[in-house]
Amino acid sequence: MKPPSQFFNSQNPLSIVNLDYLRIMQVILTFDYELFFGTATGSVQKCMIEPTNRLLELSRKFQIPMVFFVDVGFLIKLYEFKDQFPSLETDFNQIAAQLLEMKALDCEVQLHIHPHWEKSSYDGEKWVVVTDGAYKLADFPDLEAERIVRKYHGFLTGLTGTKITTYRAGGWCIQPFSQIEEVFRELEIVCDSTVFPGGKFESEHYQFDFTKIRPFTNPYRFQSDVVKEDPAGYFLEVPIASWEFHPLFYWRLYILGRLNPKAHKMIGDGSFLAQPGRKKTVLLNKTWNHVSSDGYYASMLHKQATYYRSLNAKTFVVIGHPKGMTQYSLRRLESFIADTKRQVEFVNYSACIS
Repeated sequence: MKPPSQFFNSQNPLSIVNLDYLRIMQVILTFDYELFFGTATGSVQKCMIEPTNRLLELSRKFQIPMVFFVDVGFLIKLYEFKDQFPSLETDFNQIAAQLLEMKALDCEVQLHIHPHWEKSSYDGEKWVVVTDGAYKLADFPDLEAERIVRKYHGFLTGLTGTKITTYRAGGWCIQPFSQIEEVFRELEIVCDSTVFPGGKFESEHYQFDFTKIRPFTNPYRFQSDVVKEDPAGYFLEVPIASWEFHPLFYWRLYILGRLNPKAHKMIGDGSFLAQPGRKKTVLLNKTWNHVSSDGYYASMLHKQATYYRSLNAKTFVVIGHPKGMTQYSLRRLESFIADTKRQVEFVNYSACIS
């Protein structure tokens, strides 16, 4: 599978494949640490603790760091309700212990915000999730969005003792960045890793548009607009790697899930927020999407990393979700790490910032 011709022509230096791999590519394995946001959020044990333990086993085995973007709003809700419901106290304590284990393995704990938790609650049996008008920070007035950022940042810092430097927006909803620019400077959040170049999506609850950033773009500086490069900008964008997926990939994904559910069933026990029209789109058209370790996406990691290396890319950021891992994807991720460990450098964002 090759990138489309419009991005690779005689005027584009990326059209020249560099087989000498002059630069050691930095690989950042990232995971959004969270529940689901559909009608069934899933359990902490199956969506977070159990699959993350499997990931941390890989970190320990291969002595490589990983990055976990923590959905802090959920942790705050757990903390608020834990005195009323013993099961939530257990969940909170398990998560807190796992965050400390991440730190002990030199994995980074960074900030991830899904602000719908501001309007969500626990009814004694399940989480009642409210995403209407609350899925993204842009759904809130500017001062309220700043308050949410400060609160979530302070809670995660207090819980882990970690200096937070890097952000990933929930649902990739980083736009408009100007809304949170000043509070990020205040809190010294200097790096973002939300953008996956070429990506675009719009639904009832959320939207993003990263088509102004050319695929295979290296980390770049920006200021008020996350898709406008500014060499003098205060912030650093370290893009998630992206790839143009052929419809056949998604046909295989859906078919394999039905033929071999044991291998391809998500460990997480919840359901995704509806994305109307997306399934039809990807089954009929080539689409740009993020490079991922989730499910069948992990089958592409070797090929994608090899191509990025051939372009002499500086970074190769992989996004994953513990809740979205499968037995298949865990095996493929382990194989990817084992096969590439001597060819690339597995790092945290601190290596990019410094």
